[in-house]
Amino acid sequence: MIPKTRTTASSFLALFDLDNTLLGGDSDYLWGQFLVEQGIVDAQEYETAKRKFYEDYRQGCLNIHEFLGFALRPLSQHPPKRLHEWRERFIAEKIEPILLPAAKTLIACHRERGDTLVIITATNAFVTTPIAELFGVDELIATQPELVDGRYTGRFTGTPCFREGKVSRLGQWLEEHRLDTDRATFYSDSHNDLPLLEQVGHPVAVDPDQNLHSTARERGWPVLTLRQGPEPVAL
Repeated sequence: MIPKTRTTASSFLALFDLDNTLLGGDSDYLWGQFLVEQGIVDAQEYETAKRKFYEDYRQGCLNIHEFLGFALRPLSQHPPKRLHEWRERFIAEKIEPILLPAAKTLIACHRERGDTLVIITATNAFVTTPIAELFGVDELIATQPELVDGRYTGRFTGTPCFREGKVSRLGQWLEEHRLDTDRATFYSDSHNDLPLLEQVGHPVAVDPDQNLHSTARERGWPVLTLRQGPEPVAL
């Protein structure tokens, strides 16, 4: 459970999932696609594994430790300088085209209200840090790749920010910032985020998958799309 600590009148919290919520696609999947296109990883091996992991994710049975071992391995095989050069191209070619205008509008609305903005995502921080910067969101809670002596090891540190791990990671962050979830809004597209959606005062389904859409309708949660123009639209 997320701890409920005292909060001030101004301490509203806006939490955003990233992939297929603020973005019109999946940054983790697109990073893998970019690596394949650049010849950095073996195309057949990578695509086969990626499809399996994506299907497991959709079905709600993803082994996050196994997936992270696969996803973080390329970081361990190249020096950080080269990785950052590739990432800069990746952001320009794969991410900037899928930044949703309505997502920017939604974030701007919360910012104007004075809310604390947080992106919380299972995708690793190497990939997502510059994406959070594009949205102008300073607080990012993401799975952390391990760095030792200035190089990535291919492992992760701490708790993966996935399913119940998101609840745990956010709980740690809330304790540090003396905030709670009673007055928090969480936007997500995925049934994998139900553990956290069920913890916040204001859960919102955004372009949800079928399972989350059904749950949102049953529980009376708002359902939005960010893919029909410059403004969020209620469904």
